[in-house]
Amino acid sequence: MHPRRSAQEVLLCDLCETVPLQSRCEVCNINLCKACVGEHLSDSSKQHHVMPYLQRKSTPNYPKCPKHANELCKHHCEECDIPVCITCISSGKHKGHKLSESLDKLNSKTQSLQKDLEELETRIYPRYEKMASDVQTEKAEIETNYGKLTTTAEQEGEILHREITAIVNQRKSAIQEMKNKHLSTLNKNTEEITQKMAELKQIISDLKSILKSNDVSLTSTYKSRNSEFRTLPPKVRATLPSFTSQKINKDQLNEMFGSLSPLSINTEHGDTMKSAEAVSSPPVKPLLDEPRVTATIDTGYSPCSVSCLSEDQVWTCGYNETMKLLNLQSKLLTSIQTKSGGRPGDIAVTRDGYLVYTDYSNNTVNLIKNKKIRTVITLQGWGPQYVCCTAGNNLLVTMISDDGEQYKVVRYSGSTETQSIQFDDQGRPLYSDVGDLSENRNLDICVADCDVRAVVVVNQSGKLRFRYTGHPSNTKQSFNPAGITTDSQSHILTADSDNHRIHILDQDGQFLRYIHCDLREPWGLCVDIRDNLFVAELDTAEVKKIQYL
Repeated sequence: MHPRRSAQEVLLCDLCETVPLQSRCEVCNINLCKACVGEHLSDSSKQHHVMPYLQRKSTPNYPKCPKHANELCKHHCEECDIPVCITCISSGKHKGHKLSESLDKLNSKTQSLQKDLEELETRIYPRYEKMASDVQTEKAEIETNYGKLTTTAEQEGEILHREITAIVNQRKSAIQEMKNKHLSTLNKNTEEITQKMAELKQIISDLKSILKSNDVSLTSTYKSRNSEFRTLPPKVRATLPSFTSQKINKDQLNEMFGSLSPLSINTEHGDTMKSAEAVSSPPVKPLLDEPRVTATIDTGYSPCSVSCLSEDQVWTCGYNETMKLLNLQSKLLTSIQTKSGGRPGDIAVTRDGYLVYTDYSNNTVNLIKNKKIRTVITLQGWGPQYVCCTAGNNLLVTMISDDGEQYKVVRYSGSTETQSIQFDDQGRPLYSDVGDLSENRNLDICVADCDVRAVVVVNQSGKLRFRYTGHPSNTKQSFNPAGITTDSQSHILTADSDNHRIHILDQDGQFLRYIHCDLREPWGLCVDIRDNLFVAELDTAEVKKIQYL
């Protein structure tokens, strides 16, 4: 409870902090009791405006200007992203800058806070509650399940009498150890979920306080963490051990006694909840009868990867160490070289607009922010190939083992590995090679497997959905997938470099149509927020912008 409030929430004077308030000074934004009003009015440095508290105006709590003590910041400089007072504006320091009313900024931010609060209370927190309840249920069943195993072992021991007493004790000890490990794992999972729930409660409480305070400073500095909590904590799944009975042989008691399978505990990647905005389906856009090229960008080298920064700016990389940011007029806006001096394997742009690249020469994945390169992932025994940024602001990286025998897709949250996708339900490798990849709108993960000439699609849990090996009616021209991307309609687009065209599939792998547009060895692909397709051509050193929806 707030130290200045009683159990009945009595609001106290801001000056003496002991007597209930009766009035409020609208100029100074403080609450006053009857005795403190006179003392407050004795300060003649301001034109005070004291009124009964119940008649106070619903005015925003403007921050005081740090440079001009007697002024309130009632405007906001969009370029400097700071609140400013009328004296700041008239000083000329913000001349030519876009200014907005602090109230407008407050209203916009307040709406954003309200949306965050609603999502946390109605969607995210209930999911955490459900997960916590599921874990408690599983914990409650542990005694019963492990009790059955213990009883089975004891019955076997009664049959063998004294000769197998020692073995019975060994098995019981093994069961207890696995039980403790299982329970410990669930307790750890519970603690993690409970901690997240506590954070959520605190954020919800803070948001309510901000919204109630009408404080511009607090509202302006609020940073949403909703995207962080949309990725639910890992969910523990354990396969209970089983007891297998054997025929008794006194000469081989230790070998013949029923064996106990090991406890199998799997931590599944936590599902990423869609944001409230993403829940609603996007408007349906039909495919154009004739896709058309709307812009051609000359990159100056053979681009093998392309990633959209905006509708008119793209990052590219080729077969040297330089990554270029170009506009639709082929103007070089900026360029940056890899930290190692080796060529980047692939590039991607995060939701925040930062560039990510893989570097096979030193087994790293790197983030470029304000032209500074920071290594976020360093691999041991594996080399990174391609990378994509997901809707949940995670990274998906395809990689190959150092011996060249194994391939997998790994999801990272920051520098932490949260999911590894390598085998199907039968333990067979999902991939014979790994090329470009993309996360679809339905959270499927689509990977170009160049070795078997297929697009391999798994769901968000890593379960195989289908493999696309080209249009079924085309048996003469071998399908050779290179770049891959997805759009707002959950279409899968993949570059068929040998046949100089793009395949468009629906989210279930059904072929829809080709894009030709006189393409020459198309390789890297990306789609901007308006579903414009950018195609990097190895043969022409160009990136083509294509409208197909």
